[in-house]
Amino acid sequence: MSIRSTIAGQPLVDVRDARLHYKVGGALASLGGRSTLVKAVDGVSFTIGRGESVGLLGESGCGKTSMGRMLLRLETATSGELLFDGEDIQTLKGAGLKRYRARAQLIFQNPFDAVNPRLSIRAILAEPLENARIPASEREERIISALELVRLPEPRQFLDRYPHQLSGGQLQRIVMARALILEPDFVVADEPVSMLDVSVRAGVLNVFRDVRDRLGLTAIYISHDLALVRYVCERTIVMYLGKIMEDGPTEDIVHDPLHPYAQALVAAVPVPHPDQSHAPLPIGRGAPDSRNPPSGCVFRDRCPRAIELCATAAPELRSVGTRRVACHLV
Repeated sequence: MSIRSTIAGQPLVDVRDARLHYKVGGALASLGGRSTLVKAVDGVSFTIGRGESVGLLGESGCGKTSMGRMLLRLETATSGELLFDGEDIQTLKGAGLKRYRARAQLIFQNPFDAVNPRLSIRAILAEPLENARIPASEREERIISALELVRLPEPRQFLDRYPHQLSGGQLQRIVMARALILEPDFVVADEPVSMLDVSVRAGVLNVFRDVRDRLGLTAIYISHDLALVRYVCERTIVMYLGKIMEDGPTEDIVHDPLHPYAQALVAAVPVPHPDQSHAPLPIGRGAPDSRNPPSGCVFRDRCPRAIELCATAAPELRSVGTRRVACHLV
């Protein structure tokens, strides 16, 4: 069984002013050339309650995957705190870090790249059990239970197969089973259906929702697709160039987005009716270079409502009803 916290009232995940900055420039910088600082995540703060599912939403390059990698300790934050169950995961080492690895798992975006093609499905799923020192006599039963959990029919027939013998949907269920086999408390799902055919996405998403609810998992679902986030997450955090633009209940954001960027994301969702016109996107040109973001509000170059203040002062993330919004005009 997984180690569940007994601390009442404390969020499972508490991110405080987290920053992740990269220096880019490669060999030229080491030879005296100029290096550039990319602020992949820049002053992000939020909490996630136990059993809550939160979507990280935004365009490519907004920092959502970098945020997920920090929460899994795959990246070390430049500054800030990332608390899990009240403990800063950046201070974990040795046995403490290994215990955290069992409690926090990742569901990869591309199932074909997430597994070793030379290993059988049995060996792929046995690997985390071996690392956690689960007795060999218990492994087969744990593997079968994990495959049944993700609704893979007749799981025993898959144990001796190899990844290339499975469809994309079947293989993504294997990746999900591997993430869940140690009964984690926290899961980061990084666009887990983006590499799948549209016809099998709904099935995988239904499995994700069902497993989350049955196990009481705390989850972050990373995506650029608002419709998918709406389907699996009760709360959504909208990110842009490393910062949070809006944070609140998903249905509130879908029906009444407050930040101009959130409004643009909602307007970009296709309308499934040929006779219904689609409103034009209330947004300017493509995203700016992350190495040289605009002054003040990072979204101002694309915002149709930008005012002079937006160029000189970055808006604070303020509470507006049930939401937090970073906009001078809200």
